[in-house]
Amino acid sequence: MRIGLLGTGPWAQAAYAPALAGHPGVEFAGVWGRRPEAATALAAQYDVPAYDDVDALLAGVDAVAVALPPSVQAELAVRAARAGRHLLLDKPLAVSAAEGRAVVAAVERAGVASVVFFTARFQKEPDAWIEEQAAVAGWFTARAQWLGAVFTSDSPFAASPWRREKGALWDVGPHALSVLLPVLGDVRQVMAAAHGPADTVHLVLDHATGASSSLTLSLTAPPAAAGADVELRGEAGVTLMPGSSEGAVPALSRATDALLTAVRTGRPHACDAAFGLRVTEILATAQARLTDGRDLGPAD
Repeated sequence: MRIGLLGTGPWAQAAYAPALAGHPGVEFAGVWGRRPEAATALAAQYDVPAYDDVDALLAGVDAVAVALPPSVQAELAVRAARAGRHLLLDKPLAVSAAEGRAVVAAVERAGVASVVFFTARFQKEPDAWIEEQAAVAGWFTARAQWLGAVFTSDSPFAASPWRREKGALWDVGPHALSVLLPVLGDVRQVMAAAHGPADTVHLVLDHATGASSSLTLSLTAPPAAAGADVELRGEAGVTLMPGSSEGAVPALSRATDALLTAVRTGRPHACDAAFGLRVTEILATAQARLTDGRDLGPAD
């Protein structure tokens, strides 16, 4: 499968480009970016073509991987799906439910495969733990803390305009939801949402299984306090999500495997665009509660 990369920023450079270039099952077929000079530089590192026209890239590939801000991603994902191209997307799928629904509609109409890269869902140890806990009944409550130090360190993502605007809710909130939803079930209601220090937010969720969960999300944690933890408590006792022994590149390679499998079998992956939309809907509801106290309902 020939796959092109849309995006040239730090995440494209650190994760997507090396994952695509090193994957034995795909041909890394080119790079397009909003800054042509950056696309040229990144493409040269991997001896692949740089495109200054996104439609020209779409014409020469079977699929695209997208490492762009979510509002840009949603628009280009629709465009790529309409061209019949399979999609390897990043989280969040979009920053509004309407944009997310447009992506899912385009995917369904075109009959293309889609995978959204939620990191923990493609790392060996966390993914195995999620699958194991999803098979256990009787979970009572969960606590998830996703604390980043993006804005309190020298992170290459600190200059990201969309992260500055949307904060932790939209950047690390998808990671927490991607772990909780397969274990505790869909979110029936965002029970509470409150601001903490800087971009930190706290959420309380009611799940379809009857369990509750609390989330603390931040990109402004002190570096010494940063990290991700998920704890489940229920009839089976207490369990903690294990850390991962690997970084983003091997996880992205597995996400690429998942896309290849979905293309070959015609069966959607659990982290497809429809799942990405569900996460977007929940985040949009939480955002509404944070902004003015409204509860739109997770599907609104």
